[in-house]
Amino acid sequence: MDHRTATPVVGMVGGGQLARMTHQAAIGLGQSLKVLAGAPDESAALVAPNVEIGSHTDLEALRAFAEGCDAVTFDHEHVPNGHLSALAAEGVAVHPGPEALRHAQDKLVMRRKLRDLELPVPPFAEVGSVTDVLEFGAAHGWPCVLKTARGGYDGKGVWVLNTPDGARRTVGELLDAGAPLMVEQRVALRRELAVLVGRSPFGQGAAWPVVETVQSEGICVRVLAPAPDASEELRQRAQDIALRIAHELGVVGVLAVEMFETADGLVINELAMRPHNSGHFSIDGSRTSQFEQHLRAVLDYPLGSTELTAPAVAMGNVLASPTEPRMSVDERVHHLFARFPGVKLHLYGKAERPGRKVGHVNVLGERMDEVSERARLAAHWLAHAEWPDGYSIH
Repeated sequence: MDHRTATPVVGMVGGGQLARMTHQAAIGLGQSLKVLAGAPDESAALVAPNVEIGSHTDLEALRAFAEGCDAVTFDHEHVPNGHLSALAAEGVAVHPGPEALRHAQDKLVMRRKLRDLELPVPPFAEVGSVTDVLEFGAAHGWPCVLKTARGGYDGKGVWVLNTPDGARRTVGELLDAGAPLMVEQRVALRRELAVLVGRSPFGQGAAWPVVETVQSEGICVRVLAPAPDASEELRQRAQDIALRIAHELGVVGVLAVEMFETADGLVINELAMRPHNSGHFSIDGSRTSQFEQHLRAVLDYPLGSTELTAPAVAMGNVLASPTEPRMSVDERVHHLFARFPGVKLHLYGKAERPGRKVGHVNVLGERMDEVSERARLAAHWLAHAEWPDGYSIH
């Protein structure tokens, strides 16, 4: 408890952009988020006043950080689960708890649990040898998808195996390197969707509208809310799946469920138990952002409304250019606002490196085709200092 303001203190392990945006939401609740950052120049550490520097893999650093916190949560899933169990055993309110979080830390654990719950997942198998993959491919067809069971994200740790010969080379090299692997059937998908839900310790749940995530080379470039041309039946099914997962796993906080839409229905792809890139639209596009909802949930406050603030909302990720833009960030922001004064900009205070997520834009309007295109143009301009539609700034 903060003795000056008499408000509870939430500690977030991790100092990235998710912690930065959670800190912004905390201010509105009369709080200042306490952050455990790995370095003083991390995104959240640049703006939050209550920052401790330490490693998320250091149990003693975690113990010291948790002192004085009413709840401890995370902006990533990489804290060793044994450390979280130790904190919980010592009376720290860890949200989400270690038993829930292990399903977001290990894809095999997650796949097995969802299969046991009879929820839709692709056929999969643990990989302990090259033979395991060859037998899986023979049974389920090529190509198939190889994944690291732990640690992969944004297209990293994922390999498409097109042939048995290619599988022998790739799998052999990864097994020799000690990577924990799994293989699953490649899903014939129409598009990728995501559902975010919040859940409190009391058991209250709230779901945002189903969104479409537009991907390029395994990285999300835009999010469209609500998902265009999705039937009410599909939207309800997706929200029901996400709320059930949150309940069955005992999630506290925000849960993101990434899904594939296929000709036969929905298939679950990934889980994240924290604020998520697919929910950034909610900062401007929902009555309650995912960051505020996450704080409400871990503090066991009643959850907020997830209603959209406009008929169509699009988020565009700003992915740094592979070459240095000809303008400073300040100049690019100036010209963005001159062309699109209604675009909402969120920069993360990160140095630009090729392909790095350095910010995002939110665009609200009446028609999805218009806001999606505006988000695409704005994100591209901010990354490259050029308008892909040929617009002249002069």
